Amino acid sequence: MVQLLKVHGSQNAFFILDQTQLTNPLNDEELVSFTQQITDAQNGVLGGADGVLVVNHPTRPGSAAQMRVINADGSEASMCGNGLRTVARYVAERDNLTDFKVDTMNASLRVRQHEDLAPGVPAFAVEISPVKFDRTALPFDNLGHKRLLDTLVPELYPSLRFSALAVPNPHLISFVSMEELNGSALKELGTRLNSDNPYFSDGVNVNFGHILGHNKLFVKTFERGVGFTNACGTGMSATSLALALTHPDAASFNEPISVYNPGGMVKTILHRDDYNYWIELIGNATFTNIITVEESTIHQENLDELQSSSVETAENKAYLAFVNCKQSITVRLALATPDLLY
Repeated sequence: MVQLLKVHGSQNAFFILDQTQLTNPLNDEELVSFTQQITDAQNGVLGGADGVLVVNHPTRPGSAAQMRVINADGSEASMCGNGLRTVARYVAERDNLTDFKVDTMNASLRVRQHEDLAPGVPAFAVEISPVKFDRTALPFDNLGHKRLLDTLVPELYPSLRFSALAVPNPHLISFVSMEELNGSALKELGTRLNSDNPYFSDGVNVNFGHILGHNKLFVKTFERGVGFTNACGTGMSATSLALALTHPDAASFNEPISVYNPGGMVKTILHRDDYNYWIELIGNATFTNIITVEESTIHQENLDELQSSSVETAENKAYLAFVNCKQSITVRLALATPDLLY
């Protein structure tokens, strides 16, 4: 028998598939098909998800595991901060670890167990790096600039200023008013820049940030390969760094920044070491369902069997209680954007 987990970080929902459990691991074609089937919002398992987090044996010395991120549309992301927290917890419990590294597409990233956010709400801190600003790292072209940092870009949208950075997922960021946060611009930009376009050939995650106060902001994301999502870990991390670089009075390095999102909240800590930036992302790692099945059920993509074999945990109830009791800003702003909530 093998286990499949339904998990979330800030209600950015995934399934965790540990390929090291399988006698015959899924190949890439099978992983794409499995992901597209199980994550479908209408016909998938447990209401679908944003993707599948694939746990493999490590590929670099000194790491405990590898994480691959298969988006709901079958594309592969280089990293996922919210997903990495849940994989970190899974590997920590599997291997009895508290501080270790996980291989991602471009880097081996440090993860560590963090104190619980509240009773029944486990948390992990994960490294978000490397950070790059040059246009070839995203990539982008035909915008008249070699990099974007609080830059007016009329090709993209009138009056808004944009910053672009890779962490290593590509992110386009604009700090906006409440009216703009709840307007149509984010959907318009996200859809346009993740379809055939002359500017971002590989698509881009688009983030709108609204500054709530010193070291406090709200972030809403149109995620590449997913669309609107309750939260995007690398997006919240990139937006935090962009805030400190473009609005230095609003954010500080080496201090926790509270980042609210439609799915809850996280904290980020910005670091600059040896002329390099990196971000620590701290938030929940919640297991909502445990699915125990024969390996053949995975290979056959038997969604009915996966659904019926699911056992719900009490962790999501604890997480929602934490959000509702402690995060009034999250609730108020999330209710103002109900289209983002699952």
